[in-house]
Amino acid sequence: MKTRSTTILTVRHRGMVAMGGDGQVTLGNSIMKADAKKIRRLMEDRVLVGFAGGTADAFALVERFEAKLKDFPENVPRAAIELAKEWRADRVLRRLEAVMAVVDADNTLLLTGNGDVIQPSDGIVGIGSGGSYAIAAARALVAHSSLDAAEIVRRSLEIASDIDIYTNSNIMVETLPCET
Repeated sequence: MKTRSTTILTVRHRGMVAMGGDGQVTLGNSIMKADAKKIRRLMEDRVLVGFAGGTADAFALVERFEAKLKDFPENVPRAAIELAKEWRADRVLRRLEAVMAVVDADNTLLLTGNGDVIQPSDGIVGIGSGGSYAIAAARALVAHSSLDAAEIVRRSLEIASDIDIYTNSNIMVETLPCET
């Protein structure tokens, strides 16, 4: 799914996991808002969720994911798998147009309406229209700089905002301590 509405990036590096997103909301070819908050803290601030796609769709999915986390509080991947199964199987949910990135101390996950729950081997996930640009920048910065995870996310999103017209430079970054 090509999502033309934002950029969310996660980076797991040097004992921290950072998730950041831009603040732009577009409607067609018009910028409607520049300072939207597209990252949510769940489970007493132990889980970060970022979303790209239709705002109402994303909020509906975040609410359902939060319910799955309550069912499986110590197992974020299981909660994600249960949401993905429901998302794919339910007639109404299947129509939701959004993608989610989820991180906790141990896991970095990408969830889609196709039933995908993907855990990247390098701990870097980018979603939304500028996701590929942000991933490329983050991988280069992880390999060739001494920056921490939060600064890598911030700088990578700035690079994406210079390339992708659906991403702005009003960037918010959240962090959690992690295992790797």
